[in-house]
Amino acid sequence: MPVEFSLIHYAALIAIFIILSGMFLAFYRLVRGPGLPDRVVAVDLVTTLALGIIIAYAILTGQPVFLNAAATLAVIVFLGTVAFARYFEKRVTK
Repeated sequence: MPVEFSLIHYAALIAIFIILSGMFLAFYRLVRGPGLPDRVVAVDLVTTLALGIIIAYAILTGQPVFLNAAATLAVIVFLGTVAFARYFEKRVTK
């Protein structure tokens, strides 16, 4: 029996492709970043784009369990960004 794709499936596939192209650009900034803050922002962007891929994949497969992993990853990334901001603030003020 052939699998029928709806418009939402095609939109999820297109979203994954666009997010992956953005991820390649973010990896470029991660490698070529002139300073530590640029690299940290690039890592934050890569993980945010990974969240987008996880969410699009959850929509594509119809498995909402992946949304739990995305929410957990979002909290971890947020805490890491806040920790870096505090570290950088203390380092700059000294």
